[in-house]
Amino acid sequence: MDRERAVALLKDYVKGDGLIKHCLAVEAAMRAYAPRFGGDPDVWGLAGLLHDFDWEIHPDASGHPSEGAPILRAAGVSEDVVYTILAHAEYLNLERKSWMDKALPAVDELTGFIIAVALVRPSKSLRDVEVSSVKKKMKDKAFARPVRREDITQGAELLGVSLDEHIQFVIDAMRGIAPELGLS
Repeated sequence: MDRERAVALLKDYVKGDGLIKHCLAVEAAMRAYAPRFGGDPDVWGLAGLLHDFDWEIHPDASGHPSEGAPILRAAGVSEDVVYTILAHAEYLNLERKSWMDKALPAVDELTGFIIAVALVRPSKSLRDVEVSSVKKKMKDKAFARPVRREDITQGAELLGVSLDEHIQFVIDAMRGIAPELGLS
């Protein structure tokens, strides 16, 4: 499946602007990490773009992403991308076998948290988000309460990078699409 068809599929199922922006941010982070781990940016990008395409129709563990997987397969999404999307849901207890399987959960919560940090900056710009500000907000349990901080730290561990390096890498990836995210 090419990106144009994937974006159309995403927009068929996702109506909320915030969730679309989240998927775009995860796509950007996945594309950026792909070459670092010998992956194809287009394939990794699809996994990021489509990872939450079914969240609005299956907004909990009982259906997301397991009930979305057949929709992806029917649309022609490759099995490796479908598996990565399934494996990002920790509660499905699937082995994260490939670097792509590890990268998706590593960037998922972090991208959302970085967006939240950017939105409380006076400029509302990713340009003004620094690693130190992300780490400071991680300590504030009231800030972006639904984001599991352990997912962010475990994500860095999954990829074998320091937390600071991981945060900076994802910020840089997201800065590349800041206008699409409304955070330029």
